[in-house]
Amino acid sequence: MNTQTKHQIIDKEAVTGLHFPDVEVLTDKDEIKLRAADLQRCLSLGNLEHHKIKIYFEDDTSSKVVDTTVWGLTDKRVILKQGIVIPINRITKVKF
Repeated sequence: MNTQTKHQIIDKEAVTGLHFPDVEVLTDKDEIKLRAADLQRCLSLGNLEHHKIKIYFEDDTSSKVVDTTVWGLTDKRVILKQGIVIPINRITKVKF
């Protein structure tokens, strides 16, 4: 991933109108493992402390970032407030 990529900042409510391809955005297995561990930490921070984090992800058109709280986590999706979901395979990184 290019570190110079500009991410469009969006509200979490706007995520519902996005289209996500099925393709994995990360190619390195270690990055995928790190993302999984980071998402578990985000879930704990969200449930215990209602701590907001930044989720960087890609839809079918561009790179985006959303500042939100993680409410749930499945094998394939991150669940935000109001049942809004982001596919894990489209997340490039998270920041605490």
